[in-house]
Amino acid sequence: MSQWAETVNGMTWGWTGVRGTWMGPIAEDSMLRMSAMGVNWVAIALSAEQATAQSTTIPYREAPTVTDEETRWAIRNAKSLGMKVCLKPVVNCADGTWRAHISFFRQKVPGEPSWSEWFASYGEFIVHYAKIAEQEGCEMFCVGCEMVQSDSREAEWRDLIAKVRAVYSGWITYNCDKYQEDHVTWWDAVDIISSSGYYPIDQWESQLDRIENALSKWNKPFFFMETGCPSREGSSLKPNDWSLPGGPSEEEQEAYYSAMFEACSRREWMRGYMLWDWPAKLYSREEASSNDDYCMFGKKAETIVRNYYTSKK
Repeated sequence: MSQWAETVNGMTWGWTGVRGTWMGPIAEDSMLRMSAMGVNWVAIALSAEQATAQSTTIPYREAPTVTDEETRWAIRNAKSLGMKVCLKPVVNCADGTWRAHISFFRQKVPGEPSWSEWFASYGEFIVHYAKIAEQEGCEMFCVGCEMVQSDSREAEWRDLIAKVRAVYSGWITYNCDKYQEDHVTWWDAVDIISSSGYYPIDQWESQLDRIENALSKWNKPFFFMETGCPSREGSSLKPNDWSLPGGPSEEEQEAYYSAMFEACSRREWMRGYMLWDWPAKLYSREEASSNDDYCMFGKKAETIVRNYYTSKK
């Protein structure tokens, strides 16, 4: 791979990838409006659902996961708008358990679900989308997202990344969870280090210092594969909590983005962001003031993001 020289003015589009929502004029309008924000990269993010955190089968060909036709449409549409694409397949648990808690016994126990069974199914899922990423010319591929309990399974991750490299020739990253940048021991296996940067508004300097120290041993580029803040009271102090109680607040989100961009812009090693997030079906501008989710469309933070991205090409 050549040396990374990109500035990622990115957005995450289409989450969670619900079947039937990724094609047609509504999705097309959403992506067009997103590209007008100065976005030059898009993480096209979809999920497949295993039943529970201890399930070992990932039925990615079934609903609610988007079809391969929809996935290819999203990639092609993004490219037609001039954006580079990171394809990001993610596993979720249908019962609502966060994927970070997917876990099995450290050693295989007869009759119990195992890491080897899970990685076999997860590997099939990931390699399937890596092939699509190669066929459609995606510039980047994300092999996993916030799989905290699995991060210590170094041999399995190295084996999976080798399988991805056998079918995909672009840049490979892994999206570790917040606070985990210095705990992954196999960063040398990927091309780019990325993480979920949902850090409290008053901790940016200390967290960036910690990340910088963690990066020093790897000589790899870094960006936030996820980061953002709901437009909700209190969210700037707990930006990862999408269910935090509080009324809508555009000002809370606006302040968060201003602080994050200011702090990160002083770090030469920071290559950018795939902001969370931009849905395939947007709410109307009239509804923006009452929307308390992560998307900044129609809110005060929209101007912050657009101005920052258009100045950082």
